Amino acid sequence: MKKPLKSTAGIPAAQLIDENIAEYPDWRGDTLATLRRLIKEADPEVVEEWKWNIPVWSHDGIICTGETYKAAVKTTFAKGASLADPTGLFNSSLEGATRRAIDFREGDAINEAAFKALVRAAVDLNSSQPKKGKA
Repeated sequence: MKKPLKSTAGIPAAQLIDENIAEYPDWRGDTLATLRRLIKEADPEVVEEWKWNIPVWSHDGIICTGETYKAAVKTTFAKGASLADPTGLFNSSLEGATRRAIDFREGDAINEAAFKALVRAAVDLNSSQPKKGKA
């Protein structure tokens, strides 16, 4: 069960993500920590943020979020519908016009190479789009 929203003003996002991972001393915390590591490996310039009471990873826009539920750790890619997914990682939010997600359940193996390729594709997509406020 998610803890109620708390004031996070002034607390670095990386610390909040560390605390979020520590709240789940089971497979969910391990999974979220692994996904975080893979995101950072795929994009060393990734920016960690804390929005909507969840971890958010950005580079020229949101790449993905990390949400922890009872039966799954969900990684939602903000522009997932625009990304090629040759290995079929996306298995959730498939009906959305913009987002796509991956639900990782207990015991699921993570295809690390495919996940990192998806992160890099999301970064490339973000970087190729015009920035708001610029001509």
